Formats: sequence, structure tokens, C-alpha cells
Amino acid sequence: MMLSIKRVPTIVSNYQKEEAEEGARQGGGCGRNCLRNCCLPGAKLPLYAFKRLNKNINEKGLLDYEKKEPPVAFLDSLLLGEWEDRVQRGLFRYDVTACETKVIPGEYGFIAQLNEGRHLKKRPTEFQVDKVLQPFDGNKFNFTKVGQEEVLFQFEPSEDDEVQFFPNAPIDTENSPSVVAINVSPIEYGHVLLIPRILKCLPQRIDHDSFLLALHMAAEAGSPYFRLGYNSLGAFATINHLHFQAYYLAVPFPIEKAPTRKFTTLNGRVKISEIQNYPVRGLVFEGGHTLEDLSNAVSDSCICLQNNNIPYNVLISDSGKRIFLFPQCYAEKQALGEVNTELLDTQVNPAVWEISGHMVLKRKEDYHEASEQNAWRLLAEVSLSEEQFQEVKALIFEAILCGADGNGGVKQSLLEEPDVAPQSLEEVDALNKSSHSAVVPGKQECVVLH
Repeated sequence: MMLSIKRVPTIVSNYQKEEAEEGARQGGGCGRNCLRNCCLPGAKLPLYAFKRLNKNINEKGLLDYEKKEPPVAFLDSLLLGEWEDRVQRGLFRYDVTACETKVIPGEYGFIAQLNEGRHLKKRPTEFQVDKVLQPFDGNKFNFTKVGQEEVLFQFEPSEDDEVQFFPNAPIDTENSPSVVAINVSPIEYGHVLLIPRILKCLPQRIDHDSFLLALHMAAEAGSPYFRLGYNSLGAFATINHLHFQAYYLAVPFPIEKAPTRKFTTLNGRVKISEIQNYPVRGLVFEGGHTLEDLSNAVSDSCICLQNNNIPYNVLISDSGKRIFLFPQCYAEKQALGEVNTELLDTQVNPAVWEISGHMVLKRKEDYHEASEQNAWRLLAEVSLSEEQFQEVKALIFEAILCGADGNGGVKQSLLEEPDVAPQSLEEVDALNKSSHSAVVPGKQECVVLH
């Protein structure tokens, strides 16, 4: 018997928006009320200033700091309340809440959704899919071209280290704010985009500051059912402007239930594990003395993959306490003609949500025939082989231990507790030597390891 997904109720935002809307209407400009110089002067948007959470994490994994009641409930009243407001204004391309959704019977509980609107109305990809790092191109679609009415609020660290909310704050163009905006082609309820430093027009590549910002957003939401995801170029990101995605879905993702095997613990108490008994091979990061310890370990890994032209996806789970990292090769297999025609016919592009177990299906027949076996078959094509994965893992391990600190020096991020192979630096070195013949830093085509 299929289970139905319970959606959170509509929540009315707990502050008045008329003043902010009036400020947005006065800008003039190009007539589209966009986020470029033509429309920005005088523009104002709500601002949520979060408290930096670089406090110790206790043994239970909870951030150990005095948490005062925020002036506005970040997830319920602000994010979801504002998202509902945009629904009422008709800013979405289709009604995602009308999409059929079910949990597929089986051990993992894969989630299937029939989303024909996303297939027909989603913005097409406008760049090469064989390069993970590509320069920003202002002539192509980017988020400075969206209307200010699509932006829910600015999201910035608080200057006095206390949570603050300003319903009508000026846009600081010199410092380029980070913003949360709706995804007009949503996958689920509350589907939004976190766009770090939006006016700097950064390409789709993770850096330390942007990833830490994403973890802060997950921590502020404080709900296990609100996750953030990231897709690199070559791993089904469709817009080359730095952004994370996030939405609310009140069931566990299959990947969150998958068993793991501890690989090592880094200095800073960040534990790294391998995912077990799941169709896509990947790593799980959790723990750390501070949120920044955890963020840096994942960022170093992502930067390593980017620099080696290896496409990847990231899921931020458990309010920012668990992060899943998946190097993948599906687009490369497509280009080489190595994907089964039956799978290609589904037109499913397995990005972070699909890899995590939320299968967004575009055809009715695929939805009605959805099974754990079919989901497993598709996701197995995404995964690196065991040999490939071990080579990439060695690259990541080396980058975490020996990577640059951003100032030209070498980081002091040393291995603390190696538990599972590679258990010594000699083994790491041996794996690295084998991988360097297959993965060439700076190589300009997507990597399929052999």
C-alpha cells in the first residue's frame, strides 16, 4: 500500500509586507524590477541576520550555545510563509502541491513524484556539461535577472552575533548580499534557492564561505525535513551562477537511512564515513568541534573534485549536522552512449534529489511503474565503480590533509583516527599514485576513471 505525503499547512507570514513591496515598486529601471544596477537603487528587501554558530558541538551532535527565541521563526513564518505568499501571487510556473507523490514500498522507501510541469517548463541548460569549472557568462540567464518579487529575504550574519530581523532593509550593493529566492520550477513544497553574494556573479563552484553559509541556513531552519542540495556543473546543475537548492519534505530520504562505515576522524573531530548498501557510492561527513570544522572538511573535498574536473552532488541533512558527498559520472556515460536506452527514455537527470532517493519523474508510465528495483537501476548508473571511487576518495583524503589554507600555506588538518583503509599515509600514497594516472588535475573533459 502506498503512503501519502503529508504537507505542512499554509502559514501566514507574521509581519506586514506592504512597506517592503512599496519600496520595490519605486525603483523604476528596466521595468522588470530585477536585481541589476538599473533597478537596484533604493530597493529594499527583508533581512534575516543569523547568529554565527561557531560554538562547540556536544557529544549528542547539538550545537552548544544559548539559543534565544528569534524575532521571527525562520522556517515556518519566514521562509515557508513567504513562499506561500508567492504562490498566492502566481509567481510559480505550475502548482507543485498538485503533483502526485508516493513512497515506494521496499527497504529504503524511495519517494516518487510525478512532475510533468517541471519537464515542460523548466529553463534549459545553457552551458557545456563536460567541464565542472566554467567562467560566469552574464549574457546567459543568471539570478540577477530575476524579479525582486521572487526574492524572499536577504540572509546574512548578524553584526552583533544575535539573531535579528529587518522587514525592510536596504540592499547593500557594495558588499553583495546573500539572498533566498523561490525556485519558479519547484520540485517540492517550499523549494527555494540560496544564492551567496548574488551581485558578485560567482560561477557554480563551492568555496569555503558559501558552503558555511549553506550550513548556517540548515541550522537556522532546525528541521530534519528541510534539506539543502548542491549540483556541480556536469552533475545536472542547470544555471552557472552559484546557488544551493532547498525544500521541505516530511519523510526521511532513503540516503539518510543507508548504513555507513567509518573511514576516519580528522583533527577537529570531523568523522568521515563511506555509504554502504546504496546504489550510489559516496561519503558522509559529520561532527566537528565547530560548524566551521565540518564545513571546511566538506569544502576542501568539493574544491578537490572541482579542480580535478569530477562532477559531484552534495546533500546537507539533519539541520546541517550530516553532509553527503557523491562524485558521479552519469552525464559522461550519456555522452559515451553507455546508458541503457530504457533509462534514457525516462528523461530523468539524476541530480542531488534523485540520488538522495526523491525520484522526480516526468512520465506517467514511469510514476505508475515506480519500484525500488527501478530506482536502484537508475541510480546505479550514476555511481562510480568501486575502483574509481577508491581513487577519488584518495584524492579527497590527500586534499583534506595537505590542501592549501587559502593563504599559500599548508593547513594543519591532520588525521586523528584512521579506522578503515586507507589506514596509513603509505596506503594513501599508493592509492594516489594509482589514481593520478586516471585523474589528471586540470584536465578539461569530464573524468570517467578506468
